[in-house]
Amino acid sequence: MKRNELKSPDFQIPCHGPAKSHKRKYMDERMILEIKNAVLGYRGKAVLQNVNFTIETGRTICVIGKNGAGKTTLFKSILGILPLLRGEILLDGRSIERWRQRDYARVIAYVPQARTLPFPFTAFDVVLFGRTAHLSHFASPGKRDRQIADECMEKLQVSHLRNRIFTQLSGGEQQMIIVARALTQQPLFLVMDEPASNLDFGNQVRIISQVNRLKDDSLGILMATHSPDHAFMCNAGVMVVHNGKIWKSGGCNRVITEDVLKEIYGVDVCICSMKGIKTCMPVIGN
Repeated sequence: MKRNELKSPDFQIPCHGPAKSHKRKYMDERMILEIKNAVLGYRGKAVLQNVNFTIETGRTICVIGKNGAGKTTLFKSILGILPLLRGEILLDGRSIERWRQRDYARVIAYVPQARTLPFPFTAFDVVLFGRTAHLSHFASPGKRDRQIADECMEKLQVSHLRNRIFTQLSGGEQQMIIVARALTQQPLFLVMDEPASNLDFGNQVRIISQVNRLKDDSLGILMATHSPDHAFMCNAGVMVVHNGKIWKSGGCNRVITEDVLKEIYGVDVCICSMKGIKTCMPVIGN
């Protein structure tokens, strides 16, 4: 498979050999993902210009911007699905073009927006799909792979869903299973495309709480969100995608201001502090 054909592990059925018996120790590994002087887009048409940023393990960066600003284009480029129009993406100091697709998938995992599966797999089967990148050709997951899948479900407190049919779960339960699947890859970086979208308030809080726990495990997390509050809840770095470029970047308390939100979304917002945590409240006119 060519680099620009790299797909997320969605809906792949593991059909390779047993994994090596090892467990990635996040705390012992530090890695940097860097985009340098990049132009991102489709079929020669630029969507984002002059993209430069760095994220390392143990940090969370929230990507905010209105619909169509280029957040998904950014993620597809990082995942290798879209080739760069110009510039380079470096992982551990090497261009991603020089990484084998299997090795790259072991380091960077993806949590997509869509959660539809074509077949009625159990929740455990879906989580186990995350072991694909660690398996050799032409065999099935082994005991160690299943153990890792169980550990990730336990970590996210979804073990009770193990034998449930994925398509019969609630939206929040499905999203937790998809996150568990990504963790089963044992990555160092997690790319999350609006993981709390279409979830009720309680499930949004649960997802963001898990993001904070994963950061504490030294995962590097790049998360797109339409809620600036999520950046405050994660005490995250922020990148603002606006007008075809990374318009602003830095800590959430510095970047997310009332003026910035007005510029991005075209609405008036009041940023308040409640119990030491900032929150964004829209100003609704009469």
